[in-house]
Amino acid sequence: MTGIIFDVKEMAVHDGPGIRTTVFLKGCPLSCAWCHNPEGLSFEPQLMYKAVRCIDCKSCQRECNHPECQAFGRCIHSCPENCLEIAGREITPQELANDLKKSADVLGDSFGGFTFSGGEPLAQPEFLLQLIKELNNYNLCIETSGFAESDVFKEVIDKLDFVIMDIKLADTEIHKKYTGVDNDLILNNFKYLKQSGKPYVIRTPLIPNITDTKENLTAIKNIIGDSNWEQLPYNAAAGAKYKMLGMNYKL
Repeated sequence: MTGIIFDVKEMAVHDGPGIRTTVFLKGCPLSCAWCHNPEGLSFEPQLMYKAVRCIDCKSCQRECNHPECQAFGRCIHSCPENCLEIAGREITPQELANDLKKSADVLGDSFGGFTFSGGEPLAQPEFLLQLIKELNNYNLCIETSGFAESDVFKEVIDKLDFVIMDIKLADTEIHKKYTGVDNDLILNNFKYLKQSGKPYVIRTPLIPNITDTKENLTAIKNIIGDSNWEQLPYNAAAGAKYKMLGMNYKL
């Protein structure tokens, strides 16, 4: 079994308790208009081209035999300005766990644990569950939209130590307009999370005139009650990666 990831961030301090290592799984069933990790949306590897660095030397157009380059018709490794990189690589849970444990060993007692983010980590459930099994001696956390079938959500959540879950929009139709899916699964899964006894925090990205409205925030508050709630400022640089991927930023 393999999964696909697009980044591993060490020394993360906003992704759960303590100093952590965050693994970003690739692929997401949502298509949020403001997504700041567009390389996490597709389940397939993608070529990122940093045009601002390009000196038009054509080095990348040379033929090569690197397996990872063949799908893109360019040699990723020949660019003198490092304009090209591949977002997404396949890896087994065992290989990834072994790599992650090395980073944990460096911090020793200061290490807080591992966080699974994305994309949407619940969209690769078999891979994620096996990875959790490989790392079961560590504190484990997930950052999730909550959009998953209830049996998947419950099985994963029950094996974790901490949950960070988004509730972006309370209204079903508005949620579908800006994320591509309705929020029925998300709200049902939140009900399970709230009664599970698992430590958690709810996050809402504050997108101007979309999620930051008084109506939406009041409605979310009514849903989550006394839950811990973080409201995250809008990332004004969210659209920067889209052009590198040949994608359009919707906002």
